[in-house]
Amino acid sequence: MNQGWFSKPVAVAVGIVGDIRNISNARQAVELLEAHWRDAGSAKHGLALRTCRRAMSDDRWTEAARDAFIEAAREAHVLVERAVEPQDRSRQQGP
Repeated sequence: MNQGWFSKPVAVAVGIVGDIRNISNARQAVELLEAHWRDAGSAKHGLALRTCRRAMSDDRWTEAARDAFIEAAREAHVLVERAVEPQDRSRQQGP
């Protein structure tokens, strides 16, 4: 069984003090979703768990798993939203 590597890590705050963890693959996401999740049992939590498990056996699911994990993290208020870097802002503004 593979790890289901994400294209970019997903930063989440975990634990009582909100330590930041960068989740880099579906296996790490599953471990977090199973053991330390605030909104365990929600629809988004379940979708993330199922999709991440699928990504561990089929790499075609890794980006869908990453997206589902992000949505579950956002719902649980643990997603660490990164500030847009200055060079990224210039690309987003367009000509």
